Order: sequence, then C-alpha cells, then structure tokens
Amino acid sequence: MFQWSEQHEAVREMLRVFCAQELVPHLDALDTEQMLPYPILRKLWEQFGIGEMGVADFHRRQKRARAQAAGEEVGERKANALGLTRGQAEAMRALPTIELSRYAPGMVTALGVSVGLTSEAILRAGTLEQRDRFVPDLLSLNKIGAWAITEPSSGSDAFGSMRCTARLEGDTFVINGQKTFITNGPHADTIVLYAKFDDGGPANKRRPVTFVLDGDTPGLTRAPAFRKMGMHSSPTGELFLDDVRVGLDRLLGEDLDKALGSARAGAKQTFGQERIAVAAMGLGMIEQCLELCVEYARTRKQFGRRIGDFQLIQDKLARMEVARINTENILFRSFADLDIGRQGSLAEASAAKLYCARAAMEVTLEAVQLHGGYGYMAEYRVEQLARDAKVLQIYGGTDEIQISQIARSLLAG
Repeated sequence: MFQWSEQHEAVREMLRVFCAQELVPHLDALDTEQMLPYPILRKLWEQFGIGEMGVADFHRRQKRARAQAAGEEVGERKANALGLTRGQAEAMRALPTIELSRYAPGMVTALGVSVGLTSEAILRAGTLEQRDRFVPDLLSLNKIGAWAITEPSSGSDAFGSMRCTARLEGDTFVINGQKTFITNGPHADTIVLYAKFDDGGPANKRRPVTFVLDGDTPGLTRAPAFRKMGMHSSPTGELFLDDVRVGLDRLLGEDLDKALGSARAGAKQTFGQERIAVAAMGLGMIEQCLELCVEYARTRKQFGRRIGDFQLIQDKLARMEVARINTENILFRSFADLDIGRQGSLAEASAAKLYCARAAMEVTLEAVQLHGGYGYMAEYRVEQLARDAKVLQIYGGTDEIQISQIARSLLAG
C-alpha cells in the first residue's frame, strides 16, 4: 500500500513553513480579492525549484519524443530526476496542492489550471514545436494559462451545446464566440480554447478543434473577474472572441484532420486529471478543518466541560477523521496505480471526485457548526473553507454528471 515517505514528510513540513510565512499573512487580502495569487505562487515555484524541475523534465520528455519520431530506440523512461517512482513523484507534486488547500484552495485552482490543465492539453495534442513554444513558460509560471471550454449555454454539455466557432479563410482561422467561468481568464497570457470547426455544414455536425491563443490577441477581450461565493483567490472571468484571426500554427495538432479527431478525447483526459486533483484539494481542506476542530474541542468549554467531552462533538470529529482517511486512501490508490502502470478510467476519476467533493463540503460545514457562532465569523477561517468547498461539487463536472458517468460505466458492463 502506498504511504507518505520521509522525503514526502520533509517536503510537507517545508511547505507548511512557507504557507505560514508567505500565505497566511495575506489570506484576508486574497479572500477580498485585493491581491492576486500569482506573486505568491511564483515565489513558491522559485523557492522550491518546482518550475526549474518541471522545465528540466519537460526537456527530457521532448528529447525522447524527438528520438522516437526519428525511429531511434529509447530505453525505459525514468519517472523522476530524483530517482522517485512515478507514484512517488506524483505524490510529491500533490503536496503543494494539499498544503495550499488548507488555507486558500482558490490558489490551487489558479495554479492547477495554468501549470496542469493548460500545459497538459498542449503536451497531449500539440506538435513538438508547439510544446517547445508554449509549455516551458507555463511550467515555470513565467506565463499564466487558462483552459477555455465552458460557455454560457454549455456547462455540463460542453461539446453538444458549444457555439464558439472557427472557420478557415485561406491559411487563417477566424474564431467567434464567448467562454465563461474561465479560471485565470482575466489575466491569462496563454489560453487553450475549444471551438467547433465551421466547415459550412450543419451546426449539429461540427466537430471540436483546439487552439492556443495569446491573451492579447486582437479581437480577444478578457472581462474583469466575477464576484463569487468562494475561491476568491482564483480569478474567474469571461472571454469574448470577435473575429479573432490566428494562423495554422495556433491549431493544436499536426493538421486539421488530426485536430478534429483529438479535441474531444483530449478534453476527456483533462477532465479525468482535474477530477483526481479534487481529491488532493479535498484532503487539504479536510485536514485543516479537522485540526482546527480538534483544537477548538479541546479548549472551548460549555456547561463546565470542554465540548470535546460531549458525544455529539465526538461524533462530528470521528466522521471528519473517517472522511480524511477515505480521501487520503483514494489519493494513495491513484499514486499506486501509476507505479503498476494502471490507467484509471474516467468513471473511477468521477467516483473519486464525487466522494472527495462531497466529503470536503460535509466536513467544512460541520466545522462551521462545531465552532458555533465563531464558525460563522471570517476570523476562524472555517467559514472561508466552507464557501470554497462548494465549487468542488460544481467545476470539472457537477456531482450529477459524476453520478451519470459512474452509472453509465456500470450499466455498460
């Protein structure tokens, strides 16, 4: 069974020191949107060498890909420059997500979309040249990325109701449409955008394609950030595309035929990746709430006794611990699968997201309840975590979509 190693625990402790010194003093500014998350994230990336290691690993992958394209034999790829297995390396990458989520889960969303979803979409579908052009700046946080698929009329039905179109005029694509609920949208330098290719045929027969756009592309407007219930440290906005013109080099893939065949599959893989990431976010939020609640139950007294001596409070704490163990084990399974070369299905990713999102929501709300009136006050932080947790049940596919995905998988068998 997978477990945290001494190396993981050492890195976790360093991350906790970083959060205490560099993040906690700015929580109010982040939650009131007076401060953007990117300066703190870049400092984290620099201090821990995460960007440098990510770019170095990228160049190793590119070297192997070029050798394979040239027909050369390549040996088995090492999982990590530090000698870690694939699972151990992925667990190491999950630690910043877990620790940041204890305080500002929105920062993880901003980070994950930029470094994770945006760069991975380019790595999966882009040519070697496109990867070289866009990915290093995203991995190093020199540039901020956004992944734009959702539209006002297409949330859960991302492709079926998509209205954003791209038509080809000579060697130029002309893109028109609107995207909404786009993480990092107001500030993104690099945007992976999905649109339906308009070949002149019926609208319901059009297939999706993927582009990489610069944030300052003429015709592209980035609207100011939305006001939201939670995740205030993650700027979310709309994109408007009015006759945006880009060359063939901005189409992800070697040619139009391959781009038409890979966009939908690439988006599915991205959804799977995003859903597993929710487990790490949920774990951080649950761990933080549990620690705060245990401390409060030890020190808060009512009726002449500490509240932790009351069975109803003990029941709440026990349920939080069960949720923590289950969420951690779901995450551990995903790491262990990597070590045995097992690729989890989309339904499994959906099950992980469904459980972990609900567990995080339940634990954060119980944390507010356990703290009573103090829990409703921003000073105690559990109020913020409860607001932040709700979106875990919405983005990356709602709970209802996860249930549908799981059920279809069961019924198909």
